Amino acid sequence: MNAASTLRRIGLPRLIVHVSVLLICIVWLIPTLGIFVTSFRDPAQITSAGWWTAFTSSAQTTAVRLADPSAARQDGANHVISGSVFEPGQGGTVRAFGTRIAAPSEFTAGQAADLGEGETLTVNADGSYTYTKSAPFQGERGRRVYLTVATPPTFTTQNYNTVLTSQGIGQSFVNSLTVAIPSTIIPILIAAFAAYALSWMEFPGRALIIAMVVGLIVVPLQMSLIPLLRMYNEIGAFFGVPSRSYAGIWLAHSAFGMPLAIYLLRNYIAGLPKEVIESARVDGASDFEIFLKIVLPLSFPALASFAIFQFLWTWNDLLVAMVFLGTGKDQLVLTGALNALLGSQGGRWEILTASAFISILVPLIVFFALQRYLVRGLLAGSVKGG
Repeated sequence: MNAASTLRRIGLPRLIVHVSVLLICIVWLIPTLGIFVTSFRDPAQITSAGWWTAFTSSAQTTAVRLADPSAARQDGANHVISGSVFEPGQGGTVRAFGTRIAAPSEFTAGQAADLGEGETLTVNADGSYTYTKSAPFQGERGRRVYLTVATPPTFTTQNYNTVLTSQGIGQSFVNSLTVAIPSTIIPILIAAFAAYALSWMEFPGRALIIAMVVGLIVVPLQMSLIPLLRMYNEIGAFFGVPSRSYAGIWLAHSAFGMPLAIYLLRNYIAGLPKEVIESARVDGASDFEIFLKIVLPLSFPALASFAIFQFLWTWNDLLVAMVFLGTGKDQLVLTGALNALLGSQGGRWEILTASAFISILVPLIVFFALQRYLVRGLLAGSVKGG
């Protein structure tokens, strides 16, 4: 086997992997790009053409009425009505026109259309028209004409202004931060202590506790919502405090995220060098000092990787927030507000896409800030453990 064939044999799998990763990235990025572009588009253009045509002129069929017969003037033997099909300040280019709804683009712009009975109509690309008839015009209303109008691409930030000011998204954004930040920090703090204890402290039942933690990971969240809510209500009634509060949802998210946090951190902490832990104990350090000064700094990649997962889950959560926090205006989280927009304004895509992209921004910032620790934290404990 020569060197060229060896290189081909080694290089081909790598090329396949690179192409596959590139295709996956493109598939994931295309919807995000579509949301981003649509959030800046004019509502009329959103309904007339897809987001991939946003940077080109879009064609839209509209119906207008020409001036009424009272505006006619006599030009020799003919009677003429002239004007513009566009309102003052309205722009666009007429591509085609027609007088029947079944054929709205029957005639091209600038073509003299013979309508029969001595009537001709010419609509130019700039919107000006000339309607001629050999006899006086009858009736009180102008003739209906259908136009195919090409409008240049229009981008605006009004969609974001509408979302942030008049739709209550600003308050729900703050509510989501109030829920997500403590719900991310609390389980990390508790799980880090538990992971250290399950990795480096000897006590009876340790293996059983580890098995229980692994088992709790596969318990469906939906199965425990109602029992947990009933318990919250009973505790709230006993102490005379409302059960639906931020403290309640913090505890709920922490409880649901704790098994995975303990499992990930335990695998990572158990893989730390045993000599470092034993040397600290020989020097007289307590378990708390070992955890705080040695284990915690070395475990930052694992802590950061779990923080990404937990924050994304709590930020995008809707079900747990509705059950444990409620749907009041002062408690509604961002996903709940977007769901309300989808229910009440399903046709206003400009509002929905702007809202969706606002909800994407914070998770993106968190991910890119901590992504260098993600793979390291997930894989470091997968090849060795205590």
